Amino acid sequence: MALLTFLEENDLSGKDVYLFCSHGTGGLADSVDIITEAVPDAEISDNIFDCYEEDAASSEEVIRQWVQELGYSSAQGEDTVQGNALNLQIGDTVLTAELADNSSAEALRDLLADGSLEIAMQDYADMEKVGSLGQELPANDEQITTEAGDLILYQGDSFVIYYAPNTWNFTRLGKINDISAEELQDILGEGDVTVTLSLAE
Repeated sequence: MALLTFLEENDLSGKDVYLFCSHGTGGLADSVDIITEAVPDAEISDNIFDCYEEDAASSEEVIRQWVQELGYSSAQGEDTVQGNALNLQIGDTVLTAELADNSSAEALRDLLADGSLEIAMQDYADMEKVGSLGQELPANDEQITTEAGDLILYQGDSFVIYYAPNTWNFTRLGKINDISAEELQDILGEGDVTVTLSLAE
């Protein structure tokens, strides 16, 4: 009903409309016909992303990929701000990440605005590298099943890079762009590693 209210109050004539469902036991089901009737003058794309309940934990990244395949940047339409991209230097390799939209990532951005931060990180449980930020950031904990490249705040003061899945109450800080679990593990290596964080220009 909230979506139909939006469609009724906004003129989408001549606009391209892409439908997706990121979470729900029934998926889009009959909603496609209902939405099509609500915006008769819009162009409803046949390229539809329909996600079911069991996919909810991983739907965000899949939807980002779907949006990029449609020819749009995943950042389009978001409230992006200066410094929303993060660099992670690991040895001679520099990875980029997109920061999350929450007060925790904003606090990390503020911290890095004063200069880069070097973090000594240790391997834990064959799924993550973890190290101290040296200060506490505000937490926005939620139940998360991590994926390779997820940047997590743990217990307010620990910075974590995940390269394997884990489910727990964490705060999301961001995600490394375009990297597989195998690639990330190779870059992080075994044992201790030093990671330097900085805001991307």
